[in-house]
Amino acid sequence: MRFTDRHDTGTRRWVAEAIRKVEADANRSCDTHLHVFPLPSRWGVNLYLKDESVHPTGSLKHRLARSLFLYGLANGWIGPATTIVEASSGSTAVSEAYFARLLGLPFIAVMPASTSPEKCHLIEFYGGKCHLVDDPGAIHDESHRLAAKTGGHFMDQFTYAERATDWRGNNNIAESIYSQMSMEPHPVPAWIVVGAGTGGTSATIGRYIRYRRHPTRLAVADPEGSAFYPSWVSGDTSVTTPGSRIEGIGRPRVEPSFQPTVIDRMIAVPDARSIAAMRWTREVTGLDVGGSTGTNLAACVDLVAEMRAAGERGSIVTLVCDSGDRYRGTYGNPGWLAGQGLDTEPHLAELRAFLTG
Repeated sequence: MRFTDRHDTGTRRWVAEAIRKVEADANRSCDTHLHVFPLPSRWGVNLYLKDESVHPTGSLKHRLARSLFLYGLANGWIGPATTIVEASSGSTAVSEAYFARLLGLPFIAVMPASTSPEKCHLIEFYGGKCHLVDDPGAIHDESHRLAAKTGGHFMDQFTYAERATDWRGNNNIAESIYSQMSMEPHPVPAWIVVGAGTGGTSATIGRYIRYRRHPTRLAVADPEGSAFYPSWVSGDTSVTTPGSRIEGIGRPRVEPSFQPTVIDRMIAVPDARSIAAMRWTREVTGLDVGGSTGTNLAACVDLVAEMRAAGERGSIVTLVCDSGDRYRGTYGNPGWLAGQGLDTEPHLAELRAFLTG
């Protein structure tokens, strides 16, 4: 009898302890809050914001990073001396740096040079290193190169996001939304609205909706410059674009994790409108939100208006992806906005008038 044995008792023990630490982190964190957005009650439409900014690392990407680490550990890709490498526009890298530190592993974030300094500081706070590249389209190749050079593991969120999370439940974001909505006037949402960066969140929610046989429709709000919207409309997955100025969502190419068939509608949102909605949301709710949340809320405004025009009553749920304090030097900076040619004032005036209609 011949056999080859690659079992390493010490590594398996380390992996078991690493998984325990990652799951203990989840166990320590209570579920994220579901806020009511103050729409006039006479409209018969309720809008809810699921606040993912309250995760330990301050964004929706905390869920993704946890899932990616568990996926890598369970697959045997991550061991006690593995350097973790990720391609990211910031928030995923912040969350992965947190988990890498939790496990005592080195972490390198490969990011566009345009990434906000606030995010770079957070990555470094958690012990990670920032590797900036001028061409956003080059971050994948550079991540592969660094992983090979260090003998590390490229997490590749853009490929694995849609499969690392259990879409059937197991306390994923979709299951959490429906559980928290259970005592609301319209417990099954008419719409759930999200953005797409990797496409993992929309894939998880879209699959869960179908699996649980809900009539809810899924809308993906996409910023200008992103490849997702034109690809979804045309069916051409080879579409490439300049990329998005709204960090965390919108990509210059259609990423492998993006699952177009689970999406009921895509809504293209101009960047000036996203940033205006970011400011408007803070004015109306007191929540300090980031640009991708503004994109979500801009799309929600259109859906609320559509439901009202149709005489439809019901609920809409969207996400607070992260906090506005990560974007003080960009979206919150009038000089930066002027340099980008973005005039938010007309959109802000329209949004302010919306609630008086």
